[in-house]
Amino acid sequence: MAEPELQSLGTEESLQADLTNPGRRTRGERWWVKREKLLEAAGYRVRPRFRQDWVASWRGTKKRHRSQEDGLTKYLRVALDATRISDGKQVMMKQVIREEGPYELDIATYLSSEALMSDPRNHTVPLLEVIELPNDERDKIMVMPLLRPFNKPKFETYGEVVAFMTQIFEGLQFMHQHNIAHRDCTKNNIMLDPSSMYPDSFHPVKLSRNKSFKGKAKYYTRTQRPSRYCFIDFGLSRRYDPAAGPPLDEPLQGGDKTAPEHRDPTKRCNPFFTDIYYLGNLIRESFIYKLLGFEFIYPLIADMVQEDPEKRPTIDEVVARFAENRKSLTTRKLRSRMIPRNEIGLVGFFREWGYLHRTAGYVLTKKSPIPDP
Repeated sequence: MAEPELQSLGTEESLQADLTNPGRRTRGERWWVKREKLLEAAGYRVRPRFRQDWVASWRGTKKRHRSQEDGLTKYLRVALDATRISDGKQVMMKQVIREEGPYELDIATYLSSEALMSDPRNHTVPLLEVIELPNDERDKIMVMPLLRPFNKPKFETYGEVVAFMTQIFEGLQFMHQHNIAHRDCTKNNIMLDPSSMYPDSFHPVKLSRNKSFKGKAKYYTRTQRPSRYCFIDFGLSRRYDPAAGPPLDEPLQGGDKTAPEHRDPTKRCNPFFTDIYYLGNLIRESFIYKLLGFEFIYPLIADMVQEDPEKRPTIDEVVARFAENRKSLTTRKLRSRMIPRNEIGLVGFFREWGYLHRTAGYVLTKKSPIPDP
């Protein structure tokens, strides 16, 4: 049953309200506001905007709501950041919606088991806790560490990207060896664990700001503080029975809708082959299309995104081939600055000076050209 306060959303009246009350809470935000006390009882404190007694800080002033910490609108209806009261750790909470991700909680729990978490190839986000929601259509909330998009901040060197590729290939290999197909391992579902690079953390919505929203977030580079990358969001994931043979399942489109096998929605396909396409296409779109100097991986990526899914390499073959690619790269190449395809000469000149200064520091302090964690 719809909540009374939400029934007018989308009407002309609600649109007018947006104009007269800018910065008001969205429908998805109000779902979390109603559960603030329950979350606090479970040991988690939400930001002021999501508290039931919230009064907008800009009310009665000439300040714009977008310039205030409590004026930042959350963009994911199913997720919300919070702070663990016991130790101040920032976390991300996610609603478990069974009809949208029937296996998500089971898979997340399995991957976060003690035995699997002890494997360094496990690059799935840890499940810290599950909060019960009595008498609610969304019956549980998963609690996980707060993460950042994998490419924020930007990568600086080829070595940093090689470390990233190594981890995501090994991470997918780990999942596939445990008979789990992610089915949505696209750019929005691979994240950076910031605990090393951002020791003082950052604001969960405005990522460039510090936690208090009063200045810029200070951070180290990947080369200075090697970091881990994590797969998140198992809403479309499945765990298959290997005794039943290669799986053929209905095509489910997530963040990347370009997989050739999904053009015919009636044709079942092997989701493990599609995972290979997703990672190959992520690298193609995020690095090869945008930056110079990735010729060393062209053949592997071309095979990963082949039209015929059965001609794509398995994840074991991807890991083995990439290991050979990695060994072929010189230290000079790995420490080199990546150059955007659209970089203007003068801009490149100034970037080069900054890069040379940082690289000299890396060499003097004996930082590895491939910053594996």
